[in-house]
Amino acid sequence: MTVLSANVIESPLKTLKKYNIRPVKRLGQSFLVDNNITSRIVDSSGIGEGDTVVEIGAGLGAMTAMIAPRVKRVIALEIDPKLVAVLDSELGEIPNLEIIHIDVLSYDFSSPLKGGGKEKVIGNIPYNVSSQILFRLIEFREHISSATLMLQREVADRITALPGTKQYGIPSVIVSMHAALSQLMTVSATCFYPVPKVDSAVLKIEMREGPLYPIGDHGIFIETVKAAFAMRRKTLANNLKGMDVVRSKRADVPALLAEAGIDGRRRGETLTTEEFGRLSEAIFRMTEAR
Repeated sequence: MTVLSANVIESPLKTLKKYNIRPVKRLGQSFLVDNNITSRIVDSSGIGEGDTVVEIGAGLGAMTAMIAPRVKRVIALEIDPKLVAVLDSELGEIPNLEIIHIDVLSYDFSSPLKGGGKEKVIGNIPYNVSSQILFRLIEFREHISSATLMLQREVADRITALPGTKQYGIPSVIVSMHAALSQLMTVSATCFYPVPKVDSAVLKIEMREGPLYPIGDHGIFIETVKAAFAMRRKTLANNLKGMDVVRSKRADVPALLAEAGIDGRRRGETLTTEEFGRLSEAIFRMTEAR
């Protein structure tokens, strides 16, 4: 049953003043203060009755208050103890809300639904750890159906970048292998306090049931992608020689590339997600054969 909340954070700026909260630079805090944008993010997330939602960086609770009436359960994660106190004070009486003081990079996303099912994730994530958070979500992809995230626009552009472009890199390949991506909107820097130097974008990440292409082994896939981009100016063949598994097995790199149907003179940034899958699978088969 949907739980209605009487608590509404009408003005994040007033809440900051009320509790004498000053943004902490080392935590990358920049508060979204335009509730119209917050409402659009919640609307676009696709959450509904029966859902369990994990909110990353609940902050002042403006988004939390909008999520709670729509869903079965909300788990609000917040690293700043001062903001946890604000959340407890403003929203602590909402019966379907659990507030957890934790670093999201330490949070176990498999814990909310021990009996099965998947949660949805929403958040205005700190820009200084956005890549780490994305990889954390991918790690727990079997427990997450979707993630709707506010990111620095440059980061969102990198994640959705196409092969052969300057922005295409490790996050582009890893996230696209395991999720379908869509940029929902851009958000002006003026919608935040303090005003950041860059605009933001809202990205929806819908986890796939399995990888887009066969990869053999997830760990080897990650290592393959990282190796391919280790030195962007080097050829793929040269970069692969630095992989731990390739060195330890004394693998024949040209043979691996030939098996994957990839020219070793190419650079990693030119490979498609499918080609990375083929290469990862070839390396995995090599490890299994020895």
